[in-house]
Amino acid sequence: YAVSMFQYQQHKQYFAQIASGFEEPAEAELISLGATEIKAAYRGLHFEADLATLYRINYEARLIVRVLAPLITFDCHSDNYLHQTALKLDWSRLMTPGDTFAIHAVTSNTPSLTHSQYAALKVKDAICDFFRNKTGERPSVDLQSPDLGIHLFVRNNRATISVDASGGSLHRRGYRTVSVEAPMQETLAAAIIRLSGWDGERPLIDPMCGSGTLLCEAAMHYCRIPAGYLRKQRWGFERLPDFDAAIWKKVKTAADSAMRPLPSGLISGSDINRDSVRATLTNFNNLPGCRDRLNCSEKDFRSIAKLENSTIVVNPPYGVRLGDRDSAELLSKEFGDFLKQRCTGCTAYVYAGDRQLLKKVGLKPEWKKELNNGGLEGILGKFDLYASPKVVKA
Repeated sequence: YAVSMFQYQQHKQYFAQIASGFEEPAEAELISLGATEIKAAYRGLHFEADLATLYRINYEARLIVRVLAPLITFDCHSDNYLHQTALKLDWSRLMTPGDTFAIHAVTSNTPSLTHSQYAALKVKDAICDFFRNKTGERPSVDLQSPDLGIHLFVRNNRATISVDASGGSLHRRGYRTVSVEAPMQETLAAAIIRLSGWDGERPLIDPMCGSGTLLCEAAMHYCRIPAGYLRKQRWGFERLPDFDAAIWKKVKTAADSAMRPLPSGLISGSDINRDSVRATLTNFNNLPGCRDRLNCSEKDFRSIAKLENSTIVVNPPYGVRLGDRDSAELLSKEFGDFLKQRCTGCTAYVYAGDRQLLKKVGLKPEWKKELNNGGLEGILGKFDLYASPKVVKA
């Protein structure tokens, strides 16, 4: 027998994948976009949403990696049972034999399925068997850009098969056409901007801007540019059997009509590296309403005379990815001196990919928050720079 109604249709429940440390700001973002009944879980947040809210979250959320629509959840004690259960789903409601698909699997603490790739293979076989039994044909796997993304999650002998309702990772905004070494992930930059509370009331500056991700996310935030505005590929939710094109059009139109242009001079950046400045300007100019609105120059932060009454966001180069540990420590110390001596009345948000480097800044942070960046466990510190900042004694 085939399962007639998918789990997400029965309960209007979805799952938002997030990076470690994003739980609080991501929950606040989901609430602001209309989600209800939010519950924290392993690697993400469960939430309830109607169709309009599902589309809005995929289109506008800045902190979420992807949204999954669960098809079925079941106890799973063997690879054979996984295959049999996946075979019972009516895959023809999601795809045709001419479509491509890919399966991403995560398994943990389940003796019968210790290898995630093997578990993915069992679901792949079930989908191919379903179509072969029904039509005599079978769909193909495409790991790069599948028509349908399927996620399998097995933990403690409990399995969930879901559809990727986002249709690929939401961190790919589409503005980053030029990159320099070790770019910051867009979702992390967005989280830093959100946690800073910056609202455009005063200037925002990044004196070590790299390829400009923090500056671009600040501009998207201020200009209310939906996170998915520049996206080219199709959305995963368009594949779901209850997709409503009229509702999606209404959600997109409402979000797009709220956009506003960026005032010149509100956001600025600099970097010691000429290629970084070029990359930043190219990426920033890809954003609607932002062309030629960014002040960005080739400059060593040590040569900046002073910054006043501004929000400073920065991710100094660090030794984990970029090699030289000693120079990263020295840079952090010199940047701390710069904040102390030349940034009166500013608030600085410093993200360190290595928590030890934050200590080298030599200032006492108002708060610290752990935030993950592409597998690296980094930390964000907030520093209020009064006339006489609080200095940490060595």
